[in-house]
Amino acid sequence: MAKVVSFFLLALIAISMVATTALAADAQYHLDRSRYGPGSLKPTQCLPQCTRRCSKTQYHKPCMFFCQKCCKTCLCVPPGFYGNKGVCPCYNNWKTKEGGPKCP
Repeated sequence: MAKVVSFFLLALIAISMVATTALAADAQYHLDRSRYGPGSLKPTQCLPQCTRRCSKTQYHKPCMFFCQKCCKTCLCVPPGFYGNKGVCPCYNNWKTKEGGPKCP
């Protein structure tokens, strides 16, 4: 019984190490702040970046509206389709009157 439990624990550790490595490889854009950071875009680049950011949401129109508003103010759009707002502090910290996030 002890051998089965120890094998199971080793398998879990191995799986978590593989998952962590895969997630770290996916997070490469976090290191490239010059490409995604504050002021990295021109106002004319907001539409294509927001189109990319909002492409997988079911709320496409509101996402596009708020993303473009945030982009024109902050001059950046975070990478990916969701989250990753840490690379763009202005985009991340802009809140609604209720205190929720304004930017998608």
